[in-house]
This record gives sequence, C-alpha cells and structure tokens, in this order.
Amino acid sequence: MLRSCYRPIERCLGRRNGDGLLWHMDLKPHASGDFSIAVVQANSSLEDQSQVFTSPSATYVGVYDGHGGPEASRFVNRHLFPFLHKFVTEHGGLSADVIKKAFSATEEEFLHLVKQSLPVQPNIASVGSCCLVGAISHDALYVANLGDSRAVLGRTVSQGQKRKVVAERLSKDHNVACEEVRKEVKALHPDDSTVVINCQGVWRIKGIIQVSRSIGDVYLKKPEFNRDPLFRQFGHLIPLKGPVLTAEPSILIRKLRPDDLFLIFASDGLWEQLSDEEAVEIVLKNPRAGIAKRLVGAALQEAAKKKEIRYNDIRKIEKGTRRHFHDDITVIVMYLDHQKGSTNGRFKQSSIGCTTAPVDIFSNTDETIEEIDDTFPLAKRTQRSLN
Repeated sequence: MLRSCYRPIERCLGRRNGDGLLWHMDLKPHASGDFSIAVVQANSSLEDQSQVFTSPSATYVGVYDGHGGPEASRFVNRHLFPFLHKFVTEHGGLSADVIKKAFSATEEEFLHLVKQSLPVQPNIASVGSCCLVGAISHDALYVANLGDSRAVLGRTVSQGQKRKVVAERLSKDHNVACEEVRKEVKALHPDDSTVVINCQGVWRIKGIIQVSRSIGDVYLKKPEFNRDPLFRQFGHLIPLKGPVLTAEPSILIRKLRPDDLFLIFASDGLWEQLSDEEAVEIVLKNPRAGIAKRLVGAALQEAAKKKEIRYNDIRKIEKGTRRHFHDDITVIVMYLDHQKGSTNGRFKQSSIGCTTAPVDIFSNTDETIEEIDDTFPLAKRTQRSLN
C-alpha cells in the first residue's frame, strides 16, 4: 500500500545547505549498490523532476526535464513508474516493449489531461518534458530516452597491461543541434522544408524547440490544437501537416558486466557544462557520499567561469534570474556493486520505496516520501489530475 509522510526535506529526503536552490541526498542503497541525487533549481518553477524506485528485484531511475512549464515533468513523475510496473506485471517481466507501452500510456494520459484543461489553461498544450529512464533487472540494464537528458556509464577497460576507466554514453541525444538528428527529422518530413530552421545560429524544429522527442508538446503533435480558438489566443500559430515530434523512446539494452562501475543519469543542464569524460572522472576520483552534489557543484563552477563571475556569487542568485546563468540541473549517480555483493546484505525489505526529489526546492520545505511495496497503487497514481 502507498504510504506518504510529510516531514522536512532535510530529515526525510536530503539536505539544503550553502546554496538555497540546491537540494541533495548523499547516499542510499539499491539492490545493485548505492545511489546519490542532487538537484539545483534555476527556473522560477523547477522544471526538472526525478525519482528512484528500489526493490530487491529491480531498480528504476527517472530524470524528467520539462520545458514551457513544470506541468509535464511533474505529470511524468507521478505516472510513468506506475504504468511501467503495471505492464511489467502483466507481461511477466521487463522488456523494450513493456517500456514503450509505459511511455505511450503516459503520453496518452497527458494528452487526456491537456484536452480537459484547455478551456482554463490553454498554454498547457505547449508544455512538454524530456524523459530519461533507466531500469536494472536481473543484471540487465535498460535505458530509454526522449530528448536530451543523458545516461553515461563509467567502466574499466584494459590498455595493454594497464586498466583505465572510460565514459560510455548509453543514450542518444534527440536534439536537432546534432546533424544526425536534423537529418532524421528532415527525412521524416520530406514535404516540409521548414521542419528544421536555423534561428540565430541555433537549430530548432519549426523555429521553436530543439528536442525532437518528448512527452507532451501536444501542439506540435496534434494539428487540431493549432486550429483551436482557445489555443490560438495563446499565440502559437504553427501550421502543421502532421506531428513534428514523437514520444517513441530510443531504448538500449545491455547486460551489466563486472567492469561496469557506475551510471550517471542527468538532465542536459549538467551536460551543457561538463563532458561525459569530465563527469566520469569526477565520480571516479571522489568519495561516494555526496557525489551527485559534487557533480552539480562542478557544473555550477563551469557556468560561473563562462559568465566570468565567482562561484560563490552564482550560488546567491535567485531562481528565475538564475536561469540566465544555467539551467535546472538534476544528477543521479548509481554505483554498481552487484558483482561484489557488497550492497545486497544491506538492502532490506524495508528499503523498498520510491525516492522523489522536491517539486520545488526554494519554496517547498515539506516533501512527500513514498513508501511503496511490490505493487504500485495504480488507480490512485494515474488519476487524471496534476494535483
């Protein structure tokens, strides 16, 4: 049964210190190791959402980077894992098809919400979210992605008689800044010469959005919304012959190996500042406790350097204004100790649950911590509401 407790974030989930817009959780066990989470807010409303579900048999990781508002990422945060669990149960295990069904069901549920909400909130048709999900089950790793959040693996390789740790990207960035993605989008729309436009040096689909896959962004997927008088009053007049975005995830399936050390799941706010190799190097060379916070700190230092201001000064900038210096940043680091068996002894049945980062860091000092058994209460969790 789902149980919720309301306590201060610092006691239940994580801590806020130094930077008032930074929240972090140093270390917590999962079935294959430990994990750490950190989030720093830049937008007026935090558009990044994230969660980790842990049980003895499976671990799910979700990073959802919203755009146009927080509604879509918050919706995904409440609905995707329950759908994933529902289809895993119905199909007898995890698979690429199960993950696709969960993404599709979440997309359809959000579309239903948009249709219901349009009369009072027409701009919700232009809200969307990137969606990065990792799942570990029976030593198999699944990475599903929409948008430009990214999963990177740190693993050891042999070089002669020496061994070194390298970064291996496990997800594909669905961003038209990449030439390969631009070609993919153009090939899907051969009759639309304006499907991808370069606007002041930045490639965008229809001159609006850089990512080619998402949950939401209904007005770029359903032409009828652009003809709706309510939505037209909002100001987005984009003539479409058909959908220019999709909610079909790219999926990687990989057997975990003894040389796989850790996984980094992060929104593009991190990858705008750090390369895959830099992030892996930081995780490799620093203690586990607080490692996600350390990655966020490194990204903030890089952002400060680019803007030619001091790191301590960037930490004092208020949300909203801070978006001019960096994006919302979410980082989840998952250590992989399953081959060594170091964590399984510490992972108890009572550890089953879903850890969810704060909905909004600065203004929300109380947060829900969900304790979940092997069955998500889907009827409650898939209510057609943002509340």
